[in-house]
Amino acid sequence: MSSRDDSRGLLRYATDPGSSSFVEFLAAAASDLLPAKRMSGMDPGASYPATPHATTIVAAIFDGGVIMAGDRRATMGNLIAQRDIEKVFASDDYSLVGIAGTAGMAIEMVRLFQVELEHYEKIEGTPLTLDGKANRLSTMIRNNLGAAMQGLAVVPLFAGFDVDLSGDGTATSAGKIYSYDVTGGRYPEQYYHSVGSGSVFAKSALKKLWHPGLSEDEAVSIVIEALYDAADDDSATGGPDLTRRIYPVVYSATADGARRIPDPALDTVVRALVDRRTTETGT
Repeated sequence: MSSRDDSRGLLRYATDPGSSSFVEFLAAAASDLLPAKRMSGMDPGASYPATPHATTIVAAIFDGGVIMAGDRRATMGNLIAQRDIEKVFASDDYSLVGIAGTAGMAIEMVRLFQVELEHYEKIEGTPLTLDGKANRLSTMIRNNLGAAMQGLAVVPLFAGFDVDLSGDGTATSAGKIYSYDVTGGRYPEQYYHSVGSGSVFAKSALKKLWHPGLSEDEAVSIVIEALYDAADDDSATGGPDLTRRIYPVVYSATADGARRIPDPALDTVVRALVDRRTTETGT
């Protein structure tokens, strides 16, 4: 096919009415741009250089929404590849996504997911439901299975405020959390969850700290404490760095939308936690 014919083909995909899925559009128009497609030529038996990995993400439901936080460390083997990587993002106005696994591919997947949600809303004239967003992310993870089997796994954590549930007077909270496996399996979680190398320690902390009726401020405190505990036992998880003023990335999703908790507010929470742990023996 000549370059002129190929250009006409791309123009047809760009101008004809198409799928509400941007990933499907990209697969048809320029599949080589998809992350999973670029990995298809890799040799499963080959040895590849170590790549930066993102680690611990935590999420917790509170009275009025959901909170998500991630530490700032990326590791590459036994080295700290980056001290201030951002692992938690607003995927749209009411949902959040945190990344664990191969950092470069995970961030690219998040960006594609953000475009996917925006594209759907533009084509359909209405946003996806929260369950629909969770399903779309599941499909994208499944498309990355080949790379995951070669050691480049991406396992995100997804959460959001369910605007369809918020009008239900019987619901105590419209916050929802979804976890995934590398095959794209999607699992609704109750109350709180954690993924990544420090997740065992973070989830144990959340189990003791979480309780019904949490306020947003209380939820911010417990997710930071959970990450602090994870960093205490997992070398790949970075704790708050008061010297460099590097704090976890924390997002909240409520009826007012998704927003990032500012560092000055986190500084107060972190210093209070460090002071308390300093005075309490054995913690």
